[in-house]
Amino acid sequence: MAGLFDKQAEIYVEARPTYPKEWYSKLAALTPQHSLAWDAGTGNGQAALGLSEHYQQVVATDISEEQLKYAIQHPRIRYMHTPTSLSEDEMVNLIGGGHENSVDLITVAEAVHWFDLPQFYSLAKRLLRKPGGIIAVWAYNRMLVNPEFDPVFDRFRENCIPFTHPNSKYVRAGYKTLPFPFESVGMGREGEPLTLEIPKEVSFQGVERMLRSYSAVIRAKDQGVDMLPEEVIKEFERAWGGRDLVRTFKYEAFMLVGKL
Repeated sequence: MAGLFDKQAEIYVEARPTYPKEWYSKLAALTPQHSLAWDAGTGNGQAALGLSEHYQQVVATDISEEQLKYAIQHPRIRYMHTPTSLSEDEMVNLIGGGHENSVDLITVAEAVHWFDLPQFYSLAKRLLRKPGGIIAVWAYNRMLVNPEFDPVFDRFRENCIPFTHPNSKYVRAGYKTLPFPFESVGMGREGEPLTLEIPKEVSFQGVERMLRSYSAVIRAKDQGVDMLPEEVIKEFERAWGGRDLVRTFKYEAFMLVGKL
């Protein structure tokens, strides 16, 4: 999966939404200690930066070196490239300094559906502090703008399905089908994720960058198919209300939070 996200690393930084600060505050309130957090699949480090306000140290990992080139630097964040060739013991050494039962909070923002889930959950269970450790995974799917724009976006998403990775099914289902073998702490449970919203203010240029950062759009392009030809962009632009118009809209988001 690293190669897929390498191709969109720079545009991904500009286009994607910012997660609300209160999410991190609520998660931090669940952990008795605030020594170490691990943000897996960190990408550009957005979630890691949010965690840095609450934890003494944040380890942020990603399999994509290209994504990490655009990571947001902070003295409390330690970024690490973690290729899939690393063993579970090597990951424990890198993240927990060789210590199991050492991570207060594990987060995965818009990424866990790409993981080898049994492998990741096995590692998470070794690293989470017992008791007191918390794991939280979240993602978002639909944009909710207005009655003119929303059907255009939904049709575009449907057209992209043939080019989506099989694991994207978890996002389309709002993580309702995502395996999550952890005890609920009142913020979603396996099969019943917590539903959330992410506000975003942006011009149409920002929307276009976001659309071009979709993994399905990148995969289609690699197969010689343009999912965003000029006529589709123009349809989106008309529904938005003009290229320079700035709107505030919401992303539908969903979260699962648990403990051992």
